Amino acid sequence: MIIAVNTRMLLKGKLEGIGWFSRETLQRITRNHPEHQFIFFFDRPYDKEFVFSDNVTPVVVWPPARHPILWYIWFEWRIPQLLRKYKADLFLSPDGYLTLRTRVRQLAVIHDINFAHRPKDLPFLYALYYNHFFPRFARRAKRIATVSYYSKEDIVRTYGIDPEKIDVVYNGVNKLYTPTTPEQQAATRNKYADGIPYFLFIGSLHPRKNICGLLRAFDAFKTATEKDSKLLITGDVMFKSDDIVKTYEGMRHRKDVVFTGRLSTDDLHQVLGAAMALTFVPFFEGFGIPVIEGMSAGIPVICSNTTSLPEVGGHAVLYADPFAVSQIKDAMIRIANEAELRETLIAKGQKQQQKFSWDKTADLLWGSIQICMNS
Repeated sequence: MIIAVNTRMLLKGKLEGIGWFSRETLQRITRNHPEHQFIFFFDRPYDKEFVFSDNVTPVVVWPPARHPILWYIWFEWRIPQLLRKYKADLFLSPDGYLTLRTRVRQLAVIHDINFAHRPKDLPFLYALYYNHFFPRFARRAKRIATVSYYSKEDIVRTYGIDPEKIDVVYNGVNKLYTPTTPEQQAATRNKYADGIPYFLFIGSLHPRKNICGLLRAFDAFKTATEKDSKLLITGDVMFKSDDIVKTYEGMRHRKDVVFTGRLSTDDLHQVLGAAMALTFVPFFEGFGIPVIEGMSAGIPVICSNTTSLPEVGGHAVLYADPFAVSQIKDAMIRIANEAELRETLIAKGQKQQQKFSWDKTADLLWGSIQICMNS
């Protein structure tokens, strides 16, 4: 079988959630199935680390697809040409984008459809593209994989897709994220937070991640407790960051907020392991990989009680309504004051994170591929 794959999210040093999903599943699938050929379509020069095995043929497809107009050219014109050229039996797209101009079977991994519910979080052309094409991609796909039962139900409800067509393929967690030693924790606090305990956010600085609500909650926490603590925000700016800047500048305790930017995986491991708690309170999430990363690193997790997050967090996290700053603040106060609660959450988190692994993810995605080709 010849499987063509959209691998444009495999960018060395710049892997986000979908990029990690692509890397961790594809390296396992290609190595575990040498009997099949894989054609990887990159949209720019690729790093050799992403050519995982001898049965992978990398192809750079012009133009770099990083804008809605270029997405259209890439998926509606270039990809159909290449599917014909390489005589592909299947087109697998880990970021959900398909082409409407081929008869080749297609499997889309649609992680979530946040843009259908929160289009104003995105630039106009991005929201227009997603909401025009993704319902059509979902209908055209021979099969769909998604990362939570919440996302499956949302796709079924919003797009009217037969639930039998959709497989749930949970995300995994990097095995690097393990608890760190007291000495490592102290060194990390000294490096990033002047030796002071800190709460941590991980993720892109995107409106749906609710950075503004988190900043307001931390400000309220500091005012209420006067504790010597900081908030670290780790990740790159995405879209519409003006509100974040405005909220930050209006904070009473803004000197205690540290924006680290993007960190390497090794640095992120250390920052996670030394945190007082992960504070991850987005408005909408298809899965929420940072939740299981925090659990794996042995720290308590505060997260939203919305969308897929209760499914991922189970009984191992402290929940808050992301629309209620006071609830986020109260959760931070409990973490800071209740040592027994922290230890309970850590123990439950270590057990909960064992439900998720990239080996399981790859096996589930391969199962979806087999169903797609045999149905």
